[in-house]
Amino acid sequence: MIDILFPVFLLSLVLLGIHSYFGLEIIERGIIFTDLAIGQMAAVGTAIALFFFEGKYLYGISLFFALLGGLLISIASRKVKHLEAFIGLLYAFGISFVFILLSKSAHGMEEFHQLMAADILFTPMKEILKVALFYAALGLFIFFFCKKAKGFMKEVLFFVTFAVTVTSSVRLAGVLVIFSLLISPALIAKTINRGNKVAVAWIIGTIINLMAILISYNFDFPTGYTIVLLHSFIAFLFSLTKNTKHKNVYLGE
Repeated sequence: MIDILFPVFLLSLVLLGIHSYFGLEIIERGIIFTDLAIGQMAAVGTAIALFFFEGKYLYGISLFFALLGGLLISIASRKVKHLEAFIGLLYAFGISFVFILLSKSAHGMEEFHQLMAADILFTPMKEILKVALFYAALGLFIFFFCKKAKGFMKEVLFFVTFAVTVTSSVRLAGVLVIFSLLISPALIAKTINRGNKVAVAWIIGTIINLMAILISYNFDFPTGYTIVLLHSFIAFLFSLTKNTKHKNVYLGE
């Protein structure tokens, strides 16, 4: 049991580290669906590589489309009045493109489900170590360079590093899993509003992931979708029971 569960737990721990930081940034900027949109654009690249090139050049093509999505959002953030609407449409474009393309593939629906929420239970340890080293290097780059940048260059660097991160993550875990890891722990950390929010998000996300992995293993549920469901459910509970200070302007309060 430990031999099966430890690698997926380690992968979720690695993914949570850098995504906790990005999740807090995304919520602070008020562009919640950015991860879904950029992740879906990465999935467009993956679908193109699978359909036209039999999986060759997968990472490069996925990264190109993720960077394109990040660039479009960074430009839109300065030019578009209703940014969330733009980001939502970018996501809709991406998911419809993927679905249409893979509908022509013999294993299209299986590939589509993998892109949405991959079965991370059997991720090779070699891949986990590789992505851990990559995220550590990326984290150092963000700390020493991105935080010192200003103006438009800061926005470009943020979205570029975010696109690179999401491309690597979507390949391993799928769009919906990455979205849940990005938003749920960060939202809970901001709701608690104590201590170092990145550390709090990382710890909470790790606990939720461990619970989801154990539930998935014991009840034979799809691991990716179990992680998404549990993260979403616990974030709902925290938001509804703890965040009581904000009035609902839509209800005229």
